[in-house]
Amino acid sequence: MKQLYFRKLGDLLGRIESEQGESIDRAAELISNAVAKGDCIHIYDTGHMLDSELIHRAGGLNCFKRLAFALTVDNDVRKRTKDMDKNRNLEGVVRYALNASNVHPGDVLFIGSVSGKSVLPVDLAIHARELGVTVIVITSVAYSSIVQSEHSSGKRLFEVADLVIDNCAPSQDGMIELSQMEVSMCPASGIAAAVIMWAIEAKTVELLLNKGIKPTILKSVNYPGGLEYNDTEFRRYEETGY
Repeated sequence: MKQLYFRKLGDLLGRIESEQGESIDRAAELISNAVAKGDCIHIYDTGHMLDSELIHRAGGLNCFKRLAFALTVDNDVRKRTKDMDKNRNLEGVVRYALNASNVHPGDVLFIGSVSGKSVLPVDLAIHARELGVTVIVITSVAYSSIVQSEHSSGKRLFEVADLVIDNCAPSQDGMIELSQMEVSMCPASGIAAAVIMWAIEAKTVELLLNKGIKPTILKSVNYPGGLEYNDTEFRRYEETGY
């Protein structure tokens, strides 16, 4: 089974390179143009590796910054039957979050969601585009195409973006199917998202250097002088945006 996994993984990476290469290049172009104009790059992820893989990583661009928000309600009364019937749709929270954030027109926002059906990522894409933000999504088109949106628009994430990058994950995400098991295993989406984003970063750096812009790439804090180097680069980012 281990050999099968590596073979499936190789097939996945080959598909991403051949089928999504143009979209990856386009994403890098959008980012480099935004950075050159002084705009910012935001990453919103539903939990499948994007922000934890990219943000503040040694060897990674410092200009990729996390966008996250949460709503906390403190209301410790007893539970009642009618609580189960309450409409708990969170549409509208995103509009407030964007108003409270440092997201501005001209910025680029990545949104990662494998199924692309949940309210928050879809709502975020819709309202960010209304604000004048370029929205790039990473999702599984095969998976998302067979599920129903939870958003009132009826749209899934791949239907409300400026640019869609397909992570090429199969429906239900697992790459290996076993006759003895009811579900497939070894999900594709996490590794695919990481590979896609690092490919985008590599192309982005190439394009920025071609524009005469030297972007901030962080060093490992475990390398001698790494902390001091990064402190200097963090300050440079605050001054220049790259």
